[in-house]
Amino acid sequence: MARATKKQALGRGLSALLQETPNINSASDKNADKLVGNILEIELNSIEVNPYQPRTYFDEEALRELASSIKELGVIQPITVRKLEGNKFQLVSGERRFRASKLIGNKTVPAYIRLANDQEMLEMALVENIQRKNLDPIEVALSYQRLIDEIQLTQEELSTRVGKKRSTVTNYLRLLKLNPILQTGMRDGFISMGHGRAMINIENTEDQLVVYEKVLRDKLSVRQTEDLVKSIKTGTIAKPKKKTIPAFVKSSKKDFSDFFGHKIDITVSSNGKGKISIPFHSEEDFNRIKNLLK
Repeated sequence: MARATKKQALGRGLSALLQETPNINSASDKNADKLVGNILEIELNSIEVNPYQPRTYFDEEALRELASSIKELGVIQPITVRKLEGNKFQLVSGERRFRASKLIGNKTVPAYIRLANDQEMLEMALVENIQRKNLDPIEVALSYQRLIDEIQLTQEELSTRVGKKRSTVTNYLRLLKLNPILQTGMRDGFISMGHGRAMINIENTEDQLVVYEKVLRDKLSVRQTEDLVKSIKTGTIAKPKKKTIPAFVKSSKKDFSDFFGHKIDITVSSNGKGKISIPFHSEEDFNRIKNLLK
């Protein structure tokens, strides 16, 4: 929890920097190095869509599904924006996440900040961020993916830039194929990268979620998780079954999730006693939830 607080404090400092020096537009400007490659909560109304976006059609049903996911889990992968004059931004990547966030009425969205023509500085900032010791595995994986997408690097070139073996880079990137709930669990420290690497061998993301719940419930080690996945894949044991939720809980679970704006986890033991878990993704999100309870 201390780590999340630290990140949010950093985010507030950057936001203040942006307000105080809105004309940071190039690498030579004062404090530019403190802005590029960082994540800020940006007001959706201050972001304009890139006129050169090649995608012109957005599947409405898929957009609604993404919006529902964002409402439950938040925006797992920040969008990327270029800073324009003042406090205006232009979307670089993540238009589906941008549109879906607007669809559910969000006011802000987490965004990586870029300067208009400082490609080299972006690469340097990304590589520097990857070398930080306090990044969780998903943050590292997202940074690797951004370097591949935005700098047009191959995995081999990426491994050279960041000083890691190609197999290490590949293992991180594979984590992004995990069910988003597992990714969130890894970011929040409920499971390790080792657990994630074991569960990625289960192709169906719904089956991954069932195994994830067993890992949490039974406090399985990485080795035990690997053995469980291996046994499932070889047919030695059947997949763990989802625990049956009592009807009175099932009928109310969506109401809880809608009220708090997150997917609420409700567990019930055999004696009828249960627990309601309310996740939050930042200090601001925590305060929003606290205000709902007043």
